[in-house]
Amino acid sequence: MAILQEIQTPEGNFVNGSWISGTSLDRIDVKNPATTETLATVPLSSAEDVAKAVESSAAAFPAWRETPPPDRIQYLFKFKQLLEKNFDDVARCTTLENGKTLAEAKAELRRGIENVEVACGIPTLMQGYNLEDVARGIDEIMIRQPLGVVAAITPFNFPSMIPLWFLPYAIACGNTFILKPSERVPLTARKIVGLLAETGLPAGVVNLVVGAKPAVDALLRHPQVRAISFVGSTPVARYIYAEASAHGKRVQCQGGAKNHVVIMPDADIPTSAQIVSDSAFGCAGQRCLAVSVAVMVGDAETPFRKALVDIASKLNVGNGLDEGVQMGPVISAASKARIESLIDQGLASGGKAVWKQPKADQQGYFVGPTLLEDIDPANQLTTTEIFGPVLTLGKAKDLDNAIQIISASAFGNASSIFTSSGAAARKFRYQAPTGNVGVNIGVAAPMAYFPFSGWRDSFLGVLHGQGKDAVEFYTDKKVVIERWPKEWSRKF
Repeated sequence: MAILQEIQTPEGNFVNGSWISGTSLDRIDVKNPATTETLATVPLSSAEDVAKAVESSAAAFPAWRETPPPDRIQYLFKFKQLLEKNFDDVARCTTLENGKTLAEAKAELRRGIENVEVACGIPTLMQGYNLEDVARGIDEIMIRQPLGVVAAITPFNFPSMIPLWFLPYAIACGNTFILKPSERVPLTARKIVGLLAETGLPAGVVNLVVGAKPAVDALLRHPQVRAISFVGSTPVARYIYAEASAHGKRVQCQGGAKNHVVIMPDADIPTSAQIVSDSAFGCAGQRCLAVSVAVMVGDAETPFRKALVDIASKLNVGNGLDEGVQMGPVISAASKARIESLIDQGLASGGKAVWKQPKADQQGYFVGPTLLEDIDPANQLTTTEIFGPVLTLGKAKDLDNAIQIISASAFGNASSIFTSSGAAARKFRYQAPTGNVGVNIGVAAPMAYFPFSGWRDSFLGVLHGQGKDAVEFYTDKKVVIERWPKEWSRKF
């Protein structure tokens, strides 16, 4: 009962500055993945509920668009202060509904706050450019203007950070914004939007709707929604990109991943193994930058495998709120069953378990850290984003062979190399077919002032989230060409 009181959030959706009940009778239980306890039961929005949020956003847009950028960012300064003040409370809520450790939840929120800080630079970031005398007496100016109503559809794995990839930039640029968080983790989003409301932000500038596919479809098809941002699996990204584009919207979709790391013989093996383990098993492997495949080159194979097993076998798996826990559960019973089924398929097709933690007598949705090798290239484990704490070990004879292995994947989110050779690092950086590249880095997550990149099946669109890309995505360019003949000016 104490936990339920602790995470209590308002009921319903946040529309036009107030928390309101929806029209749908459909509801979903939000569970703590570590205990299976029901934290809340939330209504799932209908298309009618989404329409109310869009109407609120559209009505608020003209006045918000006319608000000077230096005035718009004052709300973000206040928002940042409130996020800092309530930092532990928001992070704890994330752990309760998502399952990740408290340290991971705090790190996530810190990255989200960094985006708020960057968006506070909009008076500079949103500036256009001009040139006098493009022809005699004619000047040309490029200015950026907001789109209007924009929306973000965000996933369960980062309930605080990913909404903040989009929201601060969108409203700082003068747009009004609708957040549709994952219905599996809506409580963190509610807390964040509640804090934003405390800044005095005008009603309708930010709205929140909790819902499943009907709510998503309503956003994709509503004629007043100008742009859609999405993070999730590649199949859903393809659907959202196609459907939103068909309805004339600007779209950015961050999809799935199958991230590789390359371990060279000259790498610092103990350090590399620790970093790779943290990447593969952190957040229970439920992040789009988690390492899925470690490619061991030449003589790196034996010592690296041994170091990894030593680390994985000692990982403390449990409730993310408990002291000393290093890895929490996966998000749901369905996710646990899917991950375990993929592991079983890999082993049944001839794969070997280098390390597989014995099943513990735990009530939650726990999957222990798992190391596999000799997986058939045609097996689903090789081609599917597992989104769980499973790391596959592969072998390569040299760096060229390792890059070929990475290139065979349809995904292109991230890859890393571990080496002490500058030449090898530069070659990898130059040739790796992924949008985010790490050198002796296990999670190549860009800072807020760089775009969160991604190639091939890992991203659909042109402009990415964060930084200057976010400003480009959330604004339209207008080019003004002016001529003021002298004889005209004499009339005034």
